[in-house]
Amino acid sequence: MAKNLIIVESPAKARTIKNFLGKDYEVVASKGHIRDLPKTSFGIKIEDDKFIPQYRVTADHQPIAKELKEKAKKAKTVYIATDEDREGEAIGYHIAHVIGKKPEDLPRIVFHEITKTAIKKALENPRSIDINRVNAQQARRLLDRIVGYKLSPLLNKKIQKGLSAGRVQSAALKLVVDREREIKAFKPQEYWSIEGIFKQVEGSLIKYNGKKLDKFDIKTKDEAYKIVTELKPLEYSVREIETKTTTVKSPAPFMTSTLQQVASSELGFSPRKTMQIAQKLYEGVKTPVGETGIITYMRTDSLNIAKEAQEAALEFIKQNIGEEYAQKKTYQTKNQSAQEAHEAIRPVDVRLTPDDLKNYLKPDELKLYTLIFNRFLASQMKDAKFETQNIYISNDRGEFKISGRKLVFDGFYKVYGKPSANTLLPEFKKGEILKPENIKATQHFTKPPERYTEASLIKKLESLGIGRPSTYAPTITLLQNRNYVEVKDKKLHPTEIAFSVIETLEKHFPDIVDANFTANMEEMLDEVAEAKKDWQEVLREFYNPFMELVNKGYKEIPSQKIAKPIDETCPLCGAPLVIRKGRFGEFIACSAYPKCKYTRPLEEKEEKKADVKCDKCGADMVIKKGKSGEFLACSNYPECKNTKPLNAPEVLEDVKCPECGGDIVKRKSRRGEFYGCANYPKCNFISKYRPVNKKCPECGYLMAQRTYRKKEVYECIKCKHREEVESEK
Repeated sequence: MAKNLIIVESPAKARTIKNFLGKDYEVVASKGHIRDLPKTSFGIKIEDDKFIPQYRVTADHQPIAKELKEKAKKAKTVYIATDEDREGEAIGYHIAHVIGKKPEDLPRIVFHEITKTAIKKALENPRSIDINRVNAQQARRLLDRIVGYKLSPLLNKKIQKGLSAGRVQSAALKLVVDREREIKAFKPQEYWSIEGIFKQVEGSLIKYNGKKLDKFDIKTKDEAYKIVTELKPLEYSVREIETKTTTVKSPAPFMTSTLQQVASSELGFSPRKTMQIAQKLYEGVKTPVGETGIITYMRTDSLNIAKEAQEAALEFIKQNIGEEYAQKKTYQTKNQSAQEAHEAIRPVDVRLTPDDLKNYLKPDELKLYTLIFNRFLASQMKDAKFETQNIYISNDRGEFKISGRKLVFDGFYKVYGKPSANTLLPEFKKGEILKPENIKATQHFTKPPERYTEASLIKKLESLGIGRPSTYAPTITLLQNRNYVEVKDKKLHPTEIAFSVIETLEKHFPDIVDANFTANMEEMLDEVAEAKKDWQEVLREFYNPFMELVNKGYKEIPSQKIAKPIDETCPLCGAPLVIRKGRFGEFIACSAYPKCKYTRPLEEKEEKKADVKCDKCGADMVIKKGKSGEFLACSNYPECKNTKPLNAPEVLEDVKCPECGGDIVKRKSRRGEFYGCANYPKCNFISKYRPVNKKCPECGYLMAQRTYRKKEVYECIKCKHREEVESEK
């Protein structure tokens, strides 16, 4: 009997859905995009002002394509069940073409969560493939191919090999480079603040001689100390006590960008890692109720929440946290093009708590699920309330302001994060006369703007309308893979080559790095998805002016690949050696390239001789530098490839490993020093304390010497038997 065939993207998703359906259904995965533009050619045919993509089944998808064709021929009905976004719509469109069906004839099922109820409901309500969304994805793909395929070779020719440019990528890189320029141009400005201490709490000077003070009004030490000297001996009175209630609003549920930002700042996850874990939680993991998806679709810019999910959250809060905490709330995204039919990222079932999943999820999966779970609950909880107090203490020469606050209702903080510490103030009375316990001046300097982190760059891209939920993480990953940015202390640092690329693009292709242009292009793609704009028109409007600039660039952009000769010849062929620029900086190469491919680092450091002979060939050992620091290497390299650590670990004399008879050496780890077998990892002997040549009288194992309760003792490494160390007579 013929079965119904459901085609999804990923094997994990296929397994989960298969668990929910009976023997009448077969679920298979396309494993992503089954067709794409060719890798080795432009792949776009331009005829009669039309852009015709030359799609091919990718080499790694040939067996899958064959399998899908065979299964589709035998199937009763073929359902397209790819993700509900433009990318998923396009994958479904390509699957239809590969199996020889018209896209509009295939039933398309969509769901925001992978649960039994959602799948069955989707099967009862199929729709057709949305060709407008497919065209929006095609327009994006072709635009990116045009920029990448036509502009990247120009950069490779004029600057150096291995470079690339992209519509979103280059606009994002310009943000990072511009921030670095600001930092380099920044000049710190000195300013001073005056603080007065009354009843052991500190207040800031906000008025002096009747004038309100701005942050930068006191510019020098002399000015500051003059004010301190004048104000310190005076008496003050409490002029006003201001008390009011302030509110901290509960946070909206997560969408893609905010999930990536918060996971980065709170969990230390990269955007790429966050999306990989979220994908697993969406597609299906083991749970107490079987294998199922536990979060809704993770690529979304919507803050909408399904009515049933909202009611379930409110009921959960009332029963488990307190009825006084629950409050029904709706949120709207600032992005006008967000698809409200989609949902925010939330748990599929709030009754499945993080505690229920402790024994089922991996540690990082549990962390991310907990973050999503708590954020969703917090979004349906009341705001937090604080009582804030401002005390104004003054005389006719100056006025100080002391501020404090205390939490009066924790609201959403009950489940999501902790409020900043309360600053409780002592009792002050209006009109009370006070003498300051101290008045002091503090020097400050303005700070340069912070470099972007991965999270803050995503926030900036989102605020400017550059890219969409599916592009944030891949864009940042691409910038790192291309060696345009380096991550140091969680901050994005542009490399030298990034400046060269951006300077060239700014001068000759200003639109490509312009945030407004890129954002406008995204809006046009949204209009294509909404059938308000023709996708071919979008491509035409971009292509012709862009190609004029590319052709002009080949003529006008000066080459930065000038090879500087050095007074040296190639040891392989005798041709002159030159300095060239590469993807990772400058290096020395043969001028006869590509016939001769000799290269070496620009600064080949002089090798330091070590007072050690090679134990394999007898040659001198030299000190070299590697990724993990300096080490000893045989000077007879490459004939002899012997290497050793520079600082060999201390070997204990007269003591051998009780497990294998090997040497025992002193080692270091993050937790401090310890002793271990030199034959590690073959032998795993380890001791926290220094072993000695003494056997335990209880079990016969090796003993170690340590300090115990201020006395030197021998302690058995295995059974912990102890005996005092006899002092020398």
